[in-house]
Amino acid sequence: MTSAVTAADDAGLGDVDPLRLRLLDGLATSIGERGYRASTVADIVRHARTSKRTFYDHFASKEQCFLELLRADIEKLGERVAATVDPEADWHRQIRQAVEAYVGYIEARPAITLSGIRELPSLGAVARPVQRRGLRLLSNLLVDLSASPGFRRADLPRLTAPLAVILVAGLRELTALAVEDGRPVRDIVEPGVDASIALLGPRH
Repeated sequence: MTSAVTAADDAGLGDVDPLRLRLLDGLATSIGERGYRASTVADIVRHARTSKRTFYDHFASKEQCFLELLRADIEKLGERVAATVDPEADWHRQIRQAVEAYVGYIEARPAITLSGIRELPSLGAVARPVQRRGLRLLSNLLVDLSASPGFRRADLPRLTAPLAVILVAGLRELTALAVEDGRPVRDIVEPGVDASIALLGPRH
């Protein structure tokens, strides 16, 4: 699994206390081994090689640590997709680049992704800002993608925010089903590309 420390640092948390990053990494490792629900603070500090006292100096609860981990993770995912797509490429090519980048990132951290899709909503109102921020980040990324030079050359209409939300939600559900069923996440590449072409392509 890719280190959560790396994910947090790349997502703009590089100035955070290194111990805090180690704790995020500890939770990521535990989620990979046991899932979020079964993970305990004891598991987190064991993987982080620190103490419970240190944990509670940085986080009020396992829940707060989880929310920060997912915030960093979704930002890193967005950055990966944005950095991979060539805005000058043909629009079909851009779509495949985006889906491949999404899948490649998820393949390195399937348990964290699944926990974000399935476990995060169970936290209730406290999870809403993280959920909405992640959805907004990825849907805005798709809207921006549809305004790139490659799309403009094809004279395609810019993707609307509601359609972007539908596409993001569909990709996330396909991802969750693949991980839960023990199938390669790469299985969603072709349906993901097809759905994206259908929504981003010519519309009447």
